[in-house]
Amino acid sequence: MSIRVVALAALCIGAGNVLAAPAPAAISGFNAYSGMVEARLERQHSSGNLLISTDGRRLHSGDLVVEHVVESGAASGNPPGALLHHWRGTAFAPGAHAADFLRLMRDFDSYPRHFSPEVVTAHTVSRQGDRGDHIQATMRIRQHHVITVVMDTAYDVTFTPMDALRGYSVSRSTRVTEVDSPGTPKEHALSPSDEHGFMYRLNTYWSYEERDGGLYLQVEAVSLSRSIPMGLGWAVGPYVQSIPRESLEFTLKSVTNALRG
Repeated sequence: MSIRVVALAALCIGAGNVLAAPAPAAISGFNAYSGMVEARLERQHSSGNLLISTDGRRLHSGDLVVEHVVESGAASGNPPGALLHHWRGTAFAPGAHAADFLRLMRDFDSYPRHFSPEVVTAHTVSRQGDRGDHIQATMRIRQHHVITVVMDTAYDVTFTPMDALRGYSVSRSTRVTEVDSPGTPKEHALSPSDEHGFMYRLNTYWSYEERDGGLYLQVEAVSLSRSIPMGLGWAVGPYVQSIPRESLEFTLKSVTNALRG
């Protein structure tokens, strides 16, 4: 039996012993941390340095640069009863343009084509602003890590082009609901106490800049999940930490592939 199977079994068994719904203090901790990330990104964008510098040679050779991040000045440790995850990924899409990226990311209805199998369905609920840059959207997402978890999610998304070559976006989750028996007559939303708690919240921050014959992309993802049951950290911890990283890598790789296409 692989370590992943052991980890998932331990996590699912432990789920029955604790309330899966996040405590208000956990949500407050997530919001406070995300606020610090957004304040730093605002300073970063205002300075004209949209992207955190990284190894250009690796990017131009086609590699993704993915790193775990702890926001400077943030309180140590995780919010009560939950785990906070913060990852940053950077890529370079040769030949791509900023307009290509905006066209791709604004078109939520096309997400299942570009981000399958993680995105099952996606819909634009409303579009506001002179250029339609403030969007409310919904997505059904599927994550498969030994077991398959399906969630219905909603997001508030704002795109901010700074000029024709540079810009950024902010996406904040407004609803995350786990779905049981998806696609069957028995499909229903799980109550908070019955959910596995693989994801409570997800905020995503993109920055992009067109230069050097292509498009530099950098994405930061901040997410909140349930805590690890007492005594199971040795088996579950590394696995649980790997899920947000793998999801970010998948998203970044899917975007660069779509831009190349």
